[in-house]
Amino acid sequence: MRLSELSCDCDVIHAETVDMVKGRIPDEDILIDLSDFFKVLSDSTRMRIVCALDISEMCVCDLAVLLSMSKSAISHQLRALREANLVRTRRDGKIVFYSLADDHVKEIFEKGLDHVRDCDCDE
Repeated sequence: MRLSELSCDCDVIHAETVDMVKGRIPDEDILIDLSDFFKVLSDSTRMRIVCALDISEMCVCDLAVLLSMSKSAISHQLRALREANLVRTRRDGKIVFYSLADDHVKEIFEKGLDHVRDCDCDE
């Protein structure tokens, strides 16, 4: 498809559509929070952690072995995920287990993974 086929060359304003969409767009503060949410997920190391936690709750030591990283590096990434409310903790004695914060995080991750797997990205 040529670039000229992708651009609109009209002068007509579809006022009803513009008004309808304008009324449904969230406030700017919400969109900034949403952007920050996706920024946290945009790091491949954090995404690997989310992927692992989508399968099972794990402690820092287990994640470090699984991802061939230091416990310190894993803890640093988990802190960012925790601050973004993407993971939660559960203490069992001296061990702290991490899991995805809720079904929303799980669904967003899995839907994104499905999209990437189903997408023909070469187009």
